[in-house]
Amino acid sequence: MSHSFAIAEALARANPVSGPALSSLPVALSVRWAALQDAGAAVAALAGQEPEKVDARMRNFPAQLRNSNEWQQDLAEQGIADLSAIMRPGLTALLAVSARGQDPSAAAHRLWSEFTAARDAILALAPESGAMGPRRSA
Repeated sequence: MSHSFAIAEALARANPVSGPALSSLPVALSVRWAALQDAGAAVAALAGQEPEKVDARMRNFPAQLRNSNEWQQDLAEQGIADLSAIMRPGLTALLAVSARGQDPSAAAHRLWSEFTAARDAILALAPESGAMGPRRSA
């Protein structure tokens, strides 16, 4: 999990956002989004729950975000950064508790609830896709 966050942070530093457009961001955003999903799955496992299946909306979120308004893109970027800032120390603490042989499930369940609420709020920023997936143009 920390490896995914490290890759995402390295990409973000190498390709910083320098304005409202996400034109230079799709790869970094999709990597950070995937890292968050991996962290969420790890927290769900520590909580003793099955992680949610990745549906089309979660999978297509970075592509869908490109079709949204500038303010939605900015909010989504900030939301992803905020959620990463919550998940990184939370997951680290849960893993430390587990490594000491203690049961992290209660705290993991709470972090999982926070993760899913924040993730769903971020997902709501992207426009709905049709039955054929996100809009693509040549």
